[in-house]
Amino acid sequence: MAAEILAQAGHSVHVFDAMPSVGRKFLLAGKGGLNLTHSEPFEAFVSRFGERRAQIEPLLSVFGAEQLRAWAQGLGVDTFVGTSGRVFPTDMKAAPLLRAWLARLRAAGVVLHMRHRWLGWDADGALCFASAAGQQRVAARATVLALGGASWPRLGSDAAWVPLLAARGVQIAPLQPANCGFDVPRVDAPVGHLFDISRREFFRELLGRGQASAVGWTPFFAERFAGQPFKSVAIAFTDSQGRQFARRGEFVATATGVEGSLVYAASGLLRDEITAHGHATFHLDLLPDHSPERVLAEVRHPRGARSLTSHLKGRLGLDGIKAAILYEQLGKVGMQDAQLLAQAIKRLPITVLAMRPVQEAISTAGGVSFEALDAHLMLRAMPGVFCAGEMLDWEAPTGGYLLTACCATGRVAGAGAAHWLASPVPADQNLVR
Repeated sequence: MAAEILAQAGHSVHVFDAMPSVGRKFLLAGKGGLNLTHSEPFEAFVSRFGERRAQIEPLLSVFGAEQLRAWAQGLGVDTFVGTSGRVFPTDMKAAPLLRAWLARLRAAGVVLHMRHRWLGWDADGALCFASAAGQQRVAARATVLALGGASWPRLGSDAAWVPLLAARGVQIAPLQPANCGFDVPRVDAPVGHLFDISRREFFRELLGRGQASAVGWTPFFAERFAGQPFKSVAIAFTDSQGRQFARRGEFVATATGVEGSLVYAASGLLRDEITAHGHATFHLDLLPDHSPERVLAEVRHPRGARSLTSHLKGRLGLDGIKAAILYEQLGKVGMQDAQLLAQAIKRLPITVLAMRPVQEAISTAGGVSFEALDAHLMLRAMPGVFCAGEMLDWEAPTGGYLLTACCATGRVAGAGAAHWLASPVPADQNLVR
C-alpha cells in the first residue's frame, strides 16, 4: 500500500522482501476465504481497536472498509458481505487479488527485490541487506518499514527488527500474542464443588496441593475431542479491573486448551489478566438460547431408566463435546447434582493459565509505540523513516479488522513519505532526499 501511494506520487519505489515471493502472509490470510474487511458501521468498526482506537481511528478515516472494497474493485475483484457481516472477494481467494495488485505495481514502476533480508543501517545511514549476491547497500531518500510482528515467523515476520530500532532509541512495547489460543490447567482432582467457592480460591487451592501442575485436558477428553468445535455457545469474562466481554459464537478445543474466533475475540483481556494474576477464568454458556430456569427444569425432569447422557441429549440437545466438557469439569459425582449441573450448563468456569506461544498466534500486540511516531507514522527519532502494519503497537480481533488497519497504516505511511520527500529540507537537517 505504501509503495502504491509513493509510485502514484511519481517517486522511484523499490520493495525489499526477505521471502522468495511476495505477500505470503496475505495469501495465508486468504486460506479458506480472504476476509478483507467488515461491513459494520464505522463507529462499531473503530471500537474493535480497544485502547488504540484513538490512534487507529484517524487512519481508518483516511482508508477504511468502504475504501478497501473500492480499491479491490479497482483491481477487478468484486466483494460481497457474508452472513456474519464479514467482507470477502466473490471468489473467496487471495491469489487473484494479489496478482492483479502486483501487476499494477510493476506497471507503475515499482521494483521488487526478493530474498533481501534487512540487516539495519550502516554508519552512513544506508540500508543494508543480505542477499544471494552478498551484502547489499542501498541509500534511500525515504524508507517505509513494514516488517510485521512476531506471529508466523516462517512467513517472514520474525521480529528481528526490534533490537535494530531499539538501538536507535525507538520506543517499542514488548510483542505479545494476540488472537491466540490458551492452555488450561490439568486438574487431577474432582472439581464438583467448584461452584461452592470462588474459582480463584479453588484454583489457588489446587495449585497449593500440586494438583494443577501441568497443562491440558484429561487424556480422555483430549484424545476424543481435540480439534472439535463448541458451536452456538457464549462466553463471558470480567477481569480484575472490571472490564467485561460477552459474546456468542464458536471456538475449538485443542489438546492443551482452547482457541478459535470466540476465544480470539476475548484474548486481549484474558492475556492481560494472566499477565497480572497468573490465570484467568471465563464462563461458558453451552445453551445461550435457553434460560437458566428452563435448563434446571429439563435437568430435573424425570428420566426413568435412561442414562444421564441420553437424558441431556433428549431434553436439551447436549451431547458430544458439550456433554464431555461437563463431565471433564464436574466429574461423575458433580454430574449427579441437578442444581450444580444446570448451573454449569449456563455458566461453566473455564480457567486458562498461559497463552500459546506468539509464533502460533494469528497476530501480535505490542510494537513501535505511537508516541514514537508523528501523525504521518514517521519515527520521531529517525526523520525520513516511516513504520506501518503489524509492527505498530495495536491489536484487533479477526473479522477483517486486522487487514483493513494494516492497509490503512500503509496508505498513511506512504503518503507521509511522499509528503516528506516534497518538503523543503530544514537548515539543520543533514539528510539527503
